[in-house]
Amino acid sequence: MLSPLDNYFEQKDEPIKSCLQYLRSLLMGYADITEHWKYGMPFYYHKGKMFCYLWIHKKLHQPYIGLVDGNKIEHEDLLQEKRARMKILLINHLEDIPKKKIESILKQAFALRK
Repeated sequence: MLSPLDNYFEQKDEPIKSCLQYLRSLLMGYADITEHWKYGMPFYYHKGKMFCYLWIHKKLHQPYIGLVDGNKIEHEDLLQEKRARMKILLINHLEDIPKKKIESILKQAFALRK
């Protein structure tokens, strides 16, 4: 039987499924990142503290990375919407995933933790 984490990814339809799995593998490639099932979603911790999560935007139906300390990061592609602390980076699952942009934003997020 699949874990709740694995089940979350498996139940998605393509191409969203592949997009989320790619984002998952990208995040897990960083040192000190651990994956947890929290609040009914895949959450990623950095050195034991909540860092980001993966989800699908309810209105836009696009996968996104939600950054816990997003309010401290300035980037034109991060959306605050009605969140106080978090910002999200929408990923268009119908286009190539902007790996360099994601890595640049994650680098800023990691820098906040030092």
